Amino acid sequence: MKPLHFAFALILFAFLGLAQAADREDRAVYHINDNNNPMGVLRNVRNHLDASPKAKIAVVTHSDGINFLLEGAQDKNGNPYEVVVQELVARGVQFKVCNNTLLARKLDKSKVLPEASIVPSGVAEISRLQNQEGYAYLHP
Repeated sequence: MKPLHFAFALILFAFLGLAQAADREDRAVYHINDNNNPMGVLRNVRNHLDASPKAKIAVVTHSDGINFLLEGAQDKNGNPYEVVVQELVARGVQFKVCNNTLLARKLDKSKVLPEASIVPSGVAEISRLQNQEGYAYLHP
């Protein structure tokens, strides 16, 4: 191959690679395992969607991280989390609650907001999303 043709081929492959990368779906899993700042994480998710509206986002919770997804949960100012969760679900965000945590804390599944789904294990779900579905891991 002539040097000029080779250089053109490299440029073409680089361009095609960049075009394919731009078309890839942005996927992220947000991991929440404590109750320190769930509203901050929800703001991060909202900001993520504002910057990348087609992003596929899952919020996976376990341990004390499930607290904001329980019926009647409110932030320190008395604002219900459910309103923000509903808004994000309407934008395509999936919320997942660890069943192992529910069992350990003797919480009935009916206490979980209807917008959230229950997965057998929060950490196993995070691993599955990362390894099998190509989600980026975020733990704000």
